[in-house]
Amino acid sequence: MNIRVAGPRSWSGPWVWGFAAAALVWLVILVISGQGGGQTVSLALSLAPYLVIVGLGQMLVVTAGPGNIDVSVASVISLAGFVSVAVASATGSAAVGVLAGIGAGVLVAAVSTVAILGLSVPPIIATLAAGLVASSITLSTANGFTAVPDAGLRAALNLRPAGVPVLALAIAVLTVLVAALLRRTVYGRSLVAVGQNRRAAERAGIPVARVVAMTYLLSGALAGLTGALLAAYIAPSADLGTRYLLDSVAVVVIGGTLISGGRAVPVGVWGAALFFILLDGLVNLVGWSTAAQNLLKGGLVLFVLFLAGGGDRSGGLASLFRRRPRPAAATPTTITTTITGDDTDG
Repeated sequence: MNIRVAGPRSWSGPWVWGFAAAALVWLVILVISGQGGGQTVSLALSLAPYLVIVGLGQMLVVTAGPGNIDVSVASVISLAGFVSVAVASATGSAAVGVLAGIGAGVLVAAVSTVAILGLSVPPIIATLAAGLVASSITLSTANGFTAVPDAGLRAALNLRPAGVPVLALAIAVLTVLVAALLRRTVYGRSLVAVGQNRRAAERAGIPVARVVAMTYLLSGALAGLTGALLAAYIAPSADLGTRYLLDSVAVVVIGGTLISGGRAVPVGVWGAALFFILLDGLVNLVGWSTAAQNLLKGGLVLFVLFLAGGGDRSGGLASLFRRRPRPAAATPTTITTTITGDDTDG
């Protein structure tokens, strides 16, 4: 089984297009605004890491194969934001608060995992249900919530030596670790194998259920980390993670990961995230509404899926124009058998 994890070594790989699109949007912003391009890049690097973190988790889930998607990430981000700020305020430790946010994400993912593997609920339904539970807890927590984000953590998230955010450097390291996880570990190779052909992976002795469970738990942990950091950077709110559901899926698809599973492109998440952040800046600059922005993003995802043939490895645009073989003509033997009724149905 050919296991593929695309990365920077393949300079003609699908991850290049996200960076190319980001560069194009940056040039357009530069022309329209007439302001320094370095400031725009620095701002994009400040916002993109949050989308990259949750995008990496969504990428792992999508890599697991057709039908695998985590729609609970938005609710997890919002819940983790409140949990992290509350715990940090109660304990006086930002680190403990971040760990609590990650733990909240893992707990929600555990509910999804039990439903998927134990009750055979489709992933999209299981994660939706778990997300609704998380949203209910978030709304209850938000009532009368008075804790404030840790000032030290907020200051750290805003550090930009030489214009490069410290958080961007840290998440770049995380991206390298995720790529190494996929390429160098048994879990990573097993995940890609499951995504390419689940039945073949089972026959090869790969513990598919364990791999899938680990994948959803990692997605929950990364979504929880996103919520913890985002709440410190902005502020906890019930709709903190709302925009990250569509965006997390979009950056995975545009970044080159196959929506049908079996190929992960961690570095592509970075390119697509920068593209989306810069695209948000561009449409805000020209005065587009949030609805128009979401319509544009959805259209971009559909366009990429169209070019990729819906994730079919043998599809793509060429499949639209490929001549389909004509059905074989019936042979005399077949005709005789049909007429005489010589079959197994009696």
